[in-house]
Amino acid sequence: MPAKRLSMRKIREVLRLNLGLKRSIREVARSVSIGPSTVGDYLARAKAAGLSWPLDDDLDDTRL
Repeated sequence: MPAKRLSMRKIREVLRLNLGLKRSIREVARSVSIGPSTVGDYLARAKAAGLSWPLDDDLDDTRL
């Protein structure tokens, strides 16, 4: 059974908390109610995509 996908709101919150506010992976995971490994995975994907905080204003959910 495939894993349930995160909402874009949660993904943006992960990026905001870690990249913007410099919170630890554990703090972010606890705040967003997801596992630390999931947070780490999304942060690795963001880094590979060259994303930084704040996100560009023209970056909509589809492009993200």
